Amino acid sequence: MNTAEQPEKQTFREWLKQSFMVKAAVIGILVLLLLIPSNLIQDLIRERQARGEEVSAEIADKWSGSQLIQGPVMVLPYKTTVSEKNAAGKYEERDLITNIYLLPEVLNIGASVQPRKLHRAIFDAVVYDAKIHTTGKFDALELQKSDIDPNRVLWDKAKVVIGLSDLKGLKNNPVIRLENKSYNVEPDNLSKVFASAEAVTNDAQNLFENNLVIRPDLSLSKSTAVSFDFDLDIRGSGDLNFMHLGRTTNVKASGNWNAPSFTGRYLPDERKIAGETFDANWKMTYFNRPFPQQWIGGKSSLQAKDENAAVFGVKFKLPVDQYQKTMRTAKYAILIILLTFISLLFTELLIKRSIHVLHYALIGSAMTIYYILLLSFSEQMGFNIAYLIASVATIGLISTFIASLLRNKKAAAVYAAIIATFYCFVYVIIQLEDLALLFGSIGLFVIVGVLMHLAARVNLDKK
Repeated sequence: MNTAEQPEKQTFREWLKQSFMVKAAVIGILVLLLLIPSNLIQDLIRERQARGEEVSAEIADKWSGSQLIQGPVMVLPYKTTVSEKNAAGKYEERDLITNIYLLPEVLNIGASVQPRKLHRAIFDAVVYDAKIHTTGKFDALELQKSDIDPNRVLWDKAKVVIGLSDLKGLKNNPVIRLENKSYNVEPDNLSKVFASAEAVTNDAQNLFENNLVIRPDLSLSKSTAVSFDFDLDIRGSGDLNFMHLGRTTNVKASGNWNAPSFTGRYLPDERKIAGETFDANWKMTYFNRPFPQQWIGGKSSLQAKDENAAVFGVKFKLPVDQYQKTMRTAKYAILIILLTFISLLFTELLIKRSIHVLHYALIGSAMTIYYILLLSFSEQMGFNIAYLIASVATIGLISTFIASLLRNKKAAAVYAAIIATFYCFVYVIIQLEDLALLFGSIGLFVIVGVLMHLAARVNLDKK
């Protein structure tokens, strides 16, 4: 009985060794196991990307953050009388002071931006210097429409307020000119505005995140119909934004950057990117602005939810984001490993030479380490050169290994060409954006067609 069982065991073992389906199943399990290091590598890429963002944030904190240019807005203290019940139950009148807010009739902004890269170790951050020239005019108050009594306006305590999101980036002491008269800008301090016993509402304290004000005395003219202009010399990082506050807002921005991204609610009406420079022009009316032209009290903050509905600008992106491209490449890892294993399996069948599963595991490990090479080299040399180095090194290693296994240099050369085709295919997809899905689906269709053609030429039953 033992003698009869021995040939059966040997036959079963031989079947396990030679069965195509069993080997294909084991290779499939191996591919699934390689998902673990592939996901770990993607976590490493995300970690390095997060570190790069931290360094950029640190540079921005020391240089200056992204800048948002806001204003100007004219603020006019306005005396109102209210009737309130006192402790004795009798009504008595007392004065309250609220504010009238008036936005510009015309707001023209010209921005000349000089972005550049700052380096820290292997990381880069985009910073810029910008010169902002702002002109425009305020119109007269709408008295009848808002039921305003001009005699109750405190013209001598008027303010004109501008806002800048990061005052650390302010390089000059701004001067605002109203009707050719110059006023030095100072930080807002509401407690010094009124020194009387009258009750004062607090609705102007947070007009912008950082208020810079002038205090023109309008008691002689008693009119808000004035022109204004001022210059800001600022620095910032990442992006430069503006707020649409004029009844008509016109913005012209230009700079020496070849990869600007126009962000916010409004896209430029005209844009031009030529060589290393860009020009963009916006022209907007108050019909698509979330603020009224004039209001009294209440809605005093222009930095809350309505801000994002009126902000637009330009973001200075790095021309090459190696982490994003490396991550996109790593997401194709399992697909490339699977296609490589299938190609190697067909090579076995065509040349009738078996390759051990351990050898598949070593090839899969080499193709996984490829993405660590790509990440490390891309941080030092950029994505394109890193992709070339990592691909040539991996293809050379695997093809040499295959040549020693199969003892067939021609088959190894063909296999190297197959792997190179896969890497070239992925590289083309990575470079494309809008057409990536189209080219990817066509490429995969062609690959499956080739594999079907090879499978038709191979008798799988022999294995």
